[in-house]
Amino acid sequence: MTTITAEELKARLDNGEKVHLIDVREPFENAEFNIGGELIPLGNIQSMQIEDLEALKNDEVVFYCRSGKRSATAALILDSVGFTNTKNLVGGMLEWQDKFAK
Repeated sequence: MTTITAEELKARLDNGEKVHLIDVREPFENAEFNIGGELIPLGNIQSMQIEDLEALKNDEVVFYCRSGKRSATAALILDSVGFTNTKNLVGGMLEWQDKFAK
């Protein structure tokens, strides 16, 4: 796992880059504010229900949550089962909203 900042990710999205985003928050958090990632709560990843992600095993996958802690856990779990390019959004949605949702 490596990290990516909100500024780096936003620049890439603004440039039209295709980025695999996974939101590991709970559905109610995603409904309140999201940046377009696929919602897969951390509990689903922890219970190893990750078949849908298998095709991304060698692709860059950016995980995000509220603060960056759950997404770091998700990235580490997937690293442990062979994913090769996971990234954690530093500061999560709190950082994103602080920088861009004003």
